[in-house]
Parts: sequence; structure tokens; C-alpha cells
Amino acid sequence: MAPSSSVVAKIKVQLKLSISRLRMVQQKDTAIAKQQRRAMAQLLEVLSRFPSPSSTNPAKPPPPQQGKEESARIRVENIIHSDITTELLEILELYCELLLARTGLLEAKDCDPGLEEAVKSIIYAAPRTDIKELQTVRQLLVEKYGKEFALAAVENSDGKVAERVVRKLRVDPPERALVQAYLEEIARTYGVAWPKREQVREEDEDDSDEPGEGQAIKVLEAPLATEELSKATPPRDLGPRSPVSVAPPSPSTDNVNPRIRLPGPPELKPGARMTGLKKTTATEARSEGKEGEPGGRKGLVGGKIPDVDELAKRFAELKR
Repeated sequence: MAPSSSVVAKIKVQLKLSISRLRMVQQKDTAIAKQQRRAMAQLLEVLSRFPSPSSTNPAKPPPPQQGKEESARIRVENIIHSDITTELLEILELYCELLLARTGLLEAKDCDPGLEEAVKSIIYAAPRTDIKELQTVRQLLVEKYGKEFALAAVENSDGKVAERVVRKLRVDPPERALVQAYLEEIARTYGVAWPKREQVREEDEDDSDEPGEGQAIKVLEAPLATEELSKATPPRDLGPRSPVSVAPPSPSTDNVNPRIRLPGPPELKPGARMTGLKKTTATEARSEGKEGEPGGRKGLVGGKIPDVDELAKRFAELKR
């Protein structure tokens, strides 16, 4: 048996190759799924041109579009299966990134509880994929932890394999409601008017015991008075909206609780030059105010504000 350190080094290399390979396959499957959806939308557009089937005559033979609709339901199952496979590869990619980030825990002889789900899920799901690098990772993990550990993972006897991995590897056909939801979503995305809803006229039923003739008439609400309309508050979304919208950022490890912070006016702080200029001005003002004060203290202008007569007397004294 190879030393543990060399096995961990090989696992680390194969994990990096598996991650890049899984991303490449996901991008390829996504492109193929878009083409399949576009072809499905074209088929639904053809179906939408036919008149809606009538349910009033069951003896009438089925319309020609019914066979095409069943064909569309069968073909959309391939799209559903492709989406499930892409989601499975995305989960396995996350598990590979987890093992790569916690490579130090692989040095231990026994599997760490924090890695047990990822390791067993890879061992369980790798043979059911076409990723050779992932199958190499599986072989190295089996070599690292032994056959008993691998057998428990393959049989999922202890239930440590992720439930979502087990669910996506099932071969059960998709439910009819899921198929219908896929068809309606594809039609809505590509702007196809499908399915055509049959307009059924429902007759009004009179639940009262009294015999009556004619059709019931709905009671209309009384129109609002002009004064009430003038007092009504208009809705907030009335009028033109701003073309600029700010979407809240998604949470990340750097910012767990993101919030939108709009930039406000900059805070102006005086520099060193302005601070020195203010001190010099204050010193000169104090030195000028000391003239004419008894006791060596510079007098401050105090008291009340002089009136017009006092100012006239002072101007007359200055003229002399």
C-alpha cells in the first residue's frame, strides 16, 4: 500500500482536474439544453396554431395535434433528465472543492466526520458519470479508506450519502405535473401562446329555493363622489419611474449581511494650513482688543448695542 502522503498528493491533483472537467461538461450540457428548449418552443408554436380540442364530443376522433403534443411531452423528458444530470455534476463539483479546501484532513487514517458525506457521495455517484477524473478520485479514496468504507458508501447502508445525490440518480420517469410545468415554462420564455385554454361558458346557478326566471344580475358598487375622489391619496407608483435601479448585493464571506450604501456628500475637514490661519487671526484679534482696557487686560466690547445718537456723537468727536 502506498504511503498516505503520496495518496493525498495524487487525490489533490485529480481533484483539480475533476473540477475543471466538471465545469466544462456543465457548460456543454447547458448549451445543448438551450438548443433543445428552442426546438421545443418551435414545436409548441406549431401546436398553438391548431384550434383548441373540444371536449363536448367524445365520439369524435382525436385531432392531429394530439399526437404531436404527446411527442412534445416525451421529448421534454430528455430536457428534464439533462437538467438533473447538470445539477448532479454541480453538486459533485462542490464536494470536490470541499475536499480540495480540506486536504489537510485527508492525512488522517480514518475519514473525518466533516468530509464523510463528500467522500461517500463521490464514491457512490462517480461510477454513474462519464467523468474519468472523478472516477480516478474515487479509486484513490477507496485505496485511502479501505474496501469496507467503500462498500458502505456504495450500498449507502449508514445513510451518509447526500439525499439530493441519491434523489438525482434515480431512474424514475418524471411526474406529469413536472412535464407540464416544463412545457409551460418553455412556452412562456419564448413567447409562445401555449396551451390554449378552452373557453367554457359556465351557466349561472341559482341556489335560492324560490323559483325565478331570467339571469341573475350582479349588484354594481355605487360610484364614488367627487369629494371622496379628491381626498383619495394617489398610489406611490403613479408617474414616471427612474430608469436607474440598484439591486442589493448577494451575500458573501466578506459581507454576510450586505446593505446598499448610497454615497453622500463628502465630509470637509480643514487642513493644516487653514487651521494655522485661523489661529493667527484669533491671536491678532485678541491683541487689537487690549487697547484702552484698565488693568492690562484687553477689553472686549461689551454692554448693549449703541443707538443712533451715540454713534452720531462718536463721529462728531472723531471729526474734531
